[in-house]
Amino acid sequence: MRRHLVLLAAAVALIVPGAAATHAAAPAAAQSAFTLPPLPYAPGALEPVIDTETMTIHHDRHHQAYVDALNAAVAADPALQGVPLEQLVATAGTMPAAVRNNAGGHWNHSFFWTTMTSPGTVGGPSPELQAAIDQEFGSMEAFRSVFNEAGTKRFGSGWAWLIVEPNGELAVTSTPNQDNPLMDVAEVRGIPLLGNDVWEHAYYLKHQNRRGDYLNAWWQVVDWDEVSARYAAATA
Repeated sequence: MRRHLVLLAAAVALIVPGAAATHAAAPAAAQSAFTLPPLPYAPGALEPVIDTETMTIHHDRHHQAYVDALNAAVAADPALQGVPLEQLVATAGTMPAAVRNNAGGHWNHSFFWTTMTSPGTVGGPSPELQAAIDQEFGSMEAFRSVFNEAGTKRFGSGWAWLIVEPNGELAVTSTPNQDNPLMDVAEVRGIPLLGNDVWEHAYYLKHQNRRGDYLNAWWQVVDWDEVSARYAAATA
C-alpha cells in the first residue's frame, strides 16, 4: 500500500511527460503559469475517428479555457502560487471549486492527448498488460465492453478510466466532471492508464447524442504503446 501511494503521488510526472519538471524548473514567481501543451500530432491525424474541427475546438478552446481559468484561480490565492499541478490534483478535495475543476481539466486533457495515435498505428497491449486485462476482465473484448459501459452510464459529463488500484489489480471506473482517479475525492483511486473524455464537446460535432458510437470508434485511436508504458511504470 505504501509503495502504491508513492507511485500515486508521482503519477503525473510519469504519465504526463514534463508536467512536474516544467514547474519545478521555473522561478517561484512563475510557477503558477500553466500553459497549454501542444497536440502530439496534427489536428486531423485522428480522422475519421475524431474529426479535425472537433479536435481543434477541443484542444485550442476547451483545454485552453481550463488553463486560463486555472491560472486565474491560482493567481487569486497566494497560498497556491508555485504549487505544481500534480499537488493541486492530488489534494483536490481541499481546493476551491475553480482550482479543483480546472486543475482536473488541465491534467485530464494533457493525459488524454497522449493516449491517442493515428488510426492504423494503435498496435496492441504489451504481453504484460494483455495478461493483466485477461486476468481481470477475461478478454480484450470483455474489457472494452466494461469500459464502454462505464463511459455510457456516466450521467452528464465526465470520464471513463482504466486504472491500477492500490492492490496492483486493474479496474475500470468513471469520474464526474473533470475529476480523475488521482484525486483524494475519487470514489475509486488508482493510477490512470487509459482515460476517455465523455463530455459532449469531445464527440458532439460528429456523433451528436450518440455517445456509444463515439466510445466504440475511439478504440481505433488508442495508443497501446503509451498505455503499456504507463502500466509498466505503475507496476515497476
